Amino acid sequence: MANVLEINKLSVAYGKVEAVSDISLAVGEGQIVTVIGPNGAGKTTTLSAIMGLLPSRGQVSFDGQVEVVPEVERMVVRGMNLVPEKRELFGTMSIEDNLLLGAFQRHRHGHRDHAATMEEVYALFPRLKERRKQAAGTMSGGERQMLAVGRALMAKPKLLMLDEPSLGLAPLIVREIFRIIAELRRRGVSILLVEQNARAALQVADYAYVLENGQVRMHGEAGALRNDPRVIESYLGLASKHQEMLAS
Repeated sequence: MANVLEINKLSVAYGKVEAVSDISLAVGEGQIVTVIGPNGAGKTTTLSAIMGLLPSRGQVSFDGQVEVVPEVERMVVRGMNLVPEKRELFGTMSIEDNLLLGAFQRHRHGHRDHAATMEEVYALFPRLKERRKQAAGTMSGGERQMLAVGRALMAKPKLLMLDEPSLGLAPLIVREIFRIIAELRRRGVSILLVEQNARAALQVADYAYVLENGQVRMHGEAGALRNDPRVIESYLGLASKHQEMLAS
């Protein structure tokens, strides 16, 4: 399997404090790869550096091409997209207009397929179509997450990076979000998933990395890590019934 993303010895510092140290990871084409770990482990920082939102050292290779200094606009044009934890929607704009903004870079580069892409997004998220004229700021948390993912899909990404997609959502909505993540893989989208809900993440992922204090402590097939005593003790033991309900 070819890798759509390869990270080699990625490091990020905030002033003199190194938040991420020499991280190496890979995402294969059509794979879901998850990064789990405690708060402050460097998970969000890693995604931001890959996307070019933060300066970093190391090597980022995307779709077979090394990015010496990743730049956000270039990464989006090349087929990478990030759905941030805070979703960052335009609250006063309609759902439909938020989606159209997701296709802006493709439109700038001569692609005129946004109408067909929007119908694909609406097929994934029928609720967005029902409410397409509604202001994004009036939506529930789950609907905003769906819109944030839909907007990213408007760019037709080869790699979709998701930062804490289940954060703050009700259990039923969490299950729906993870069902959609699995469906996106079925459609050929590669996904790098940062997620606090380790049980749900390991349930849906093909491969996993465990991040602690800015370093990769463990990695392997998601199914193997799900049954690893160290992972169970550190990440799956606490509130395991609640996490199991969200993952099922």
